[in-house]
Amino acid sequence: MSEQLNQLERSALAELPTITTSEALQAWNGRIFGTKRSRGALDEALSVMGSLTREERPIFGRRANEVKQALLAAHETRQAEIRALELEQALTAGAIDVTLPGAPVIRGRLHPSTQTLRRIASIFGQMGFEVYRSPDVETDEMNFELLNMPEEHPARDMWDTFYTTKPGVILRTHTSPGQIRSMRDFGENGTKPIRVVLPGMVYRYEQVTARSEMQFNQVEGIAIGRNITMADLKGTMTEFARRMYGGKAKMRFRGSYFPFTEPSVEIDVYWGLDTERDKMITKGTGWLEIAGAGMVHPVVLRNGGYDPAEWSGFAFGMGPERTAMKLFGINDIRHFWSNDLRFLEQF
Repeated sequence: MSEQLNQLERSALAELPTITTSEALQAWNGRIFGTKRSRGALDEALSVMGSLTREERPIFGRRANEVKQALLAAHETRQAEIRALELEQALTAGAIDVTLPGAPVIRGRLHPSTQTLRRIASIFGQMGFEVYRSPDVETDEMNFELLNMPEEHPARDMWDTFYTTKPGVILRTHTSPGQIRSMRDFGENGTKPIRVVLPGMVYRYEQVTARSEMQFNQVEGIAIGRNITMADLKGTMTEFARRMYGGKAKMRFRGSYFPFTEPSVEIDVYWGLDTERDKMITKGTGWLEIAGAGMVHPVVLRNGGYDPAEWSGFAFGMGPERTAMKLFGINDIRHFWSNDLRFLEQF
């Protein structure tokens, strides 16, 4: 009986070196070990186990296992050799030069708005301001009423608002609601000074032009303390402009009106009037508005939890896209939302 196993082992091992393809090796494996649908030669050899005596069965079984393990090991070795041979043939047939460099990796970049936002946050961070984020979806109360704009107040007409289907819930028109939230979150019931910048997206239902968008980033800033004056606001914003645009940057403060600050100003940087495009962007003045600012209104201070008789503060709001336009010399704000790689790859 063992002779049948020996013969099977010899013939199977002798056939292996003649096999040169994976398909032929798979066929050999099926003939020897069988498949799901048919018995192999090894299964046939083991079928005589039932006719053996009790003494012969252990000897035959041990020999059968030795043959099986030898054939499996030989099959694995030959399989590795054939795979290496087939890979070499494929490389030769395909004439692939494996020394050629791979496909170039396209590296991503930060959007110019993101770069500008991070630069603004870094500058104000060096001045001691913390970064705070407030919700994009706000209540009418937080967006208007607590900022000294009660219902039917004419100042609401300054912002074209996106309303939701839920009454009293809107997309914020500015980041100024963050003033109330930051005073309540950090002010410890009006007992602690704060300095906070609030970056985020704002939404306005208005005409898209070269200098305005219907959605854009904004950075709000607020500083609350004792004896803060307009001089502190001017000093802070002048230092910001120096660090952002360089020491030679020209800027100016113009009187303005915002319901949540009193007095209020608008801050411009000089753009220039060299081209017709410059005249269009600056409305013929040469100056581009980058921020609105002022001293926090007593009503807003009170709504934030502070006593306006003891505390004062300044606030400002700026558009990073406007800031980036001056910083990078971009002449159309619509480029920021165009997803045009010809524009984005410049940064």
